[in-house]
Amino acid sequence: MKKIHTFAIISVLFALFFTTLLVWIYMYTHQAKLPSKVTISGWAVGGQDIPSVIRELDQKLQALEDLPLQLKEGNRTLSTPKLTLQHAGVRYNANEFKQAAAGLSEGNMVQRLFNRLRFQKDWSISYSYDRAKLRSYLSPAWEQSEFGDLIPAKVLITKLDEIEFIPEHSANRIHWTEMTRRIEHAVPADFTRLMNPIEPRPTIVIDLPLQVMNPSVTIDSLRQSGIQRKIIQVSTPLGTSGEGRTYNVTAAAKAVDGMILKPGDELNYGQIVKKAEKDSGFKEAPVIVGGELVPGIGGGICQVSSTLYNAALRTGLHIVERRNHSLPVSYMPKGLDATFATDYINFRFKNTTGKSLLIKAEIKNRELVVKFFGTMPENVTYELETLLLETLPAPTEFTNDSSLPVNTQAVVQEGAPGYIVETYQIKRIDGAIVSRTLISKDTYRPQARLIAANPDNPSSETEDRSEPAPFDPAPPVEDGIRTQGAIGD
Repeated sequence: MKKIHTFAIISVLFALFFTTLLVWIYMYTHQAKLPSKVTISGWAVGGQDIPSVIRELDQKLQALEDLPLQLKEGNRTLSTPKLTLQHAGVRYNANEFKQAAAGLSEGNMVQRLFNRLRFQKDWSISYSYDRAKLRSYLSPAWEQSEFGDLIPAKVLITKLDEIEFIPEHSANRIHWTEMTRRIEHAVPADFTRLMNPIEPRPTIVIDLPLQVMNPSVTIDSLRQSGIQRKIIQVSTPLGTSGEGRTYNVTAAAKAVDGMILKPGDELNYGQIVKKAEKDSGFKEAPVIVGGELVPGIGGGICQVSSTLYNAALRTGLHIVERRNHSLPVSYMPKGLDATFATDYINFRFKNTTGKSLLIKAEIKNRELVVKFFGTMPENVTYELETLLLETLPAPTEFTNDSSLPVNTQAVVQEGAPGYIVETYQIKRIDGAIVSRTLISKDTYRPQARLIAANPDNPSSETEDRSEPAPFDPAPPVEDGIRTQGAIGD
């Protein structure tokens, strides 16, 4: 009986101990406080309420991101917008601690107990740095206003056609690799900066790392480019060109003036015309359509392409694309012109000198003057020779005109002959001919002589007995961009 009594007492005591232990474990694992002696980057939070710690932690992280950032250049403070570490792309987080703290109140009692027992005492915050964010504030425009422009070196052609080089202007620019290193070194790694009672919101000061940057074109690169001297000059007269035509020639000349072709680059006259139309626009002047002069817009632009063509031939450059006008032009010998028709006919040549080529073009004393500056052996010259192979007679066409007296005629339009011409390029070295090359064989169509008549018998020679002509698309507009009255006028 005594043994049974003793066993009962022991059982009760064991049950009481086990119950007490369970209650203690439950209370321990379900408390809303952190374990003791826990710190986060120097901030003691042991035994504190977890939700309160999380809220204050977020505030402290935001306070770090809100620390002012001041940039200077030596002793000079830069005129930057008001910046903080967050503006610089610095973002803080304490995700590992937050995940571990959340584990203290998640799962069953055993899991919670295990999480509390292995909860580490010392935690650290971390940060990330996005350089692109600071660069959006310290943009190229800001660098330009703060440190000055990068001005490329230029070629100046004097009145005597001598070449002078204007030096470039260099300027400081941010060295971003070093800037990244300095920001990472200056960014607080803990909360120590926030615990100073004298300066609770200290300013982060960084001496901006700078490097001298040169523009893409320097005086040395210009000298090495090969623009050494004037190698050719070709002039063509404006003659009796009216105001509209003179304006158009000037606009196209301005569009090509100052162009530099690097070795292998191609001059595309279609692009020159687009640039001229955008920058200056074109005025009304005669254009060529179907072998006839008609009112149009942009008339005269082919004087620039033709003058460029002659300069390119006399420099020995490779002609990629060229076609003669359907009619002879007054400013250039037959066989030496180069026409242009939007979306139909282009003029292109390639810089094959092996060095850069500078093109200058201007209107001077009622002449279009084109000059090439570059590198070319002084003992090499090119000449051009044209041969008239055949003159094509002008056909005669008749048309009925009942307003004339019966059996009389009147010349409505004087005709003009056509021509077939060959052009040769002659190369000389030290004055001696070394080659004579056929470069083109061109045909200029004749213009019909148009006669109006009022015969006694309308069905006689003036009657048109030809079959209806098949559909023929509209001929291209040469020496201009469109006819007068076309869409866009």
